[in-house]
This record gives sequence, structure tokens and C-alpha cells, in this order.
Amino acid sequence: MTTVAKALTEETDPFCLSPARAARLLAGAPWRRFAVAGDSLAAGTGDPSPGYANLPWAERVAGVLRDVRPELVHLNTGTPGATASDTLAGQMDEIVAFGPDLLHVSCGANDLFRRRPDFGIVERTARQVFERAAGTGARLTTFTLGRAFDVPAIPDFPRRVRTLNDITRALAVEYDMVLVDMWDHPLNARPDLLSEDRIHFSTSGQAVLASEVVKSLADAVGAVRAGRSPHGRAVPE
Repeated sequence: MTTVAKALTEETDPFCLSPARAARLLAGAPWRRFAVAGDSLAAGTGDPSPGYANLPWAERVAGVLRDVRPELVHLNTGTPGATASDTLAGQMDEIVAFGPDLLHVSCGANDLFRRRPDFGIVERTARQVFERAAGTGARLTTFTLGRAFDVPAIPDFPRRVRTLNDITRALAVEYDMVLVDMWDHPLNARPDLLSEDRIHFSTSGQAVLASEVVKSLADAVGAVRAGRSPHGRAVPE
């Protein structure tokens, strides 16, 4: 007898936090101005998934933060197709002017689609982006890319993703960013994770991504209260 697996929904997904649980995790979070900059990952591009609200990850996180801080304002300048240099030149002035106290940056993924990516340039440009982000004084967050992307036209694409992720991890430590590491998350194994373009997370993935951000932010809040940075270093008084 064959057992047919029941399709997951937002309520039954083991990786999704309920709204009430998410709000409890971020109770007392200090942020009132949440900004997001970067590429389509920042923008939350993705196809709808049955059983999940059609919302990008950042809107979900903003909703949780509004449950904690009703006065929260949110700005997302994420632009599909933006390279690291596009993010630097076309978004950071607006982000800085907004004055965030919580700022997410995702950049570099679109640089992987060049014929021969120059990772030295990618790293230098991403560092400039993160330097400007750090200058706002905001708590910074970023992602690594998941391993589920399928780009048959670029046979070495997984290697490119790993290289970019290594750059992102190093910069996250350098700038004391909250890192949401999605490379080896079990979510990557889901057959219905990707949108039709085989690149972007569908909204089921967006829901899980939002939950991972909330959990990582909750850890960061707890670390600060304990006198540590998200990376375990002592926080200067």
C-alpha cells in the first residue's frame, strides 16, 4: 500500500513559525525602521505556492516586527537583476537617507551569471555596500544562497555559489552581521521549492526564509542582552 504524502501548508510546515510564535521570539526587539537592499533575493521574487500566503520574506518579517512595534516603517529597494555594483550605485543613497536601525543586504548573486565572474571585484564591491550599510549604525543582516538553484547553462554554477557564500560569510563576520545561512538548510531538498525559473524560492520558501530571519534576529537580541555579538564576541560597552 502506497502512502501519499500530504502537501504542506504554512500551518503544517515544520520550518514555519506561527505568527504568535514569531512575535514572542521578537518580543522586546528594538527596531522601528527596517530596510532591505539588493537583488531579487532581497525583493522576495518568487511564484505563489498553494497553501502559503503570497508574501515575500521581508514583508513577512516586517509584519512580525509590527506586531512588536506597531510604529515600524519599512523600505525595500531590492531590485531583480541588480548586481553588487547596481546595489551600491542605485540603492544605498536611498537606504542611508531612510536611516534604518535594522538593515538587510543581499547582493552578488547576479554577478554569478557573467561569463567569467571576477570574484575579486565582487568581493570589493560587496564590501563597499556593507561598509555603507554599516555606516547607518543599523543592525545588519544578510543571506547565503541555497544550494537548490538549477542553472544547466552554467555547469560550474554550484562552485560559483559556494565561492560567493564564502565571501558573504567572511564579510558577515567582518561587519558583525546576522548571517542567515541557507546553503545547507533542509529546505533545499524540497522538489517544489523553486519557482518556474528554477532560480527563485517560491512563496513556500519565502515563508521559511522569513522564519529563519526571525529566529536569527531573536538569537541576535538574546546575544546582545547577554553581552555578546551574534558571532560570540564581547559587545563593547
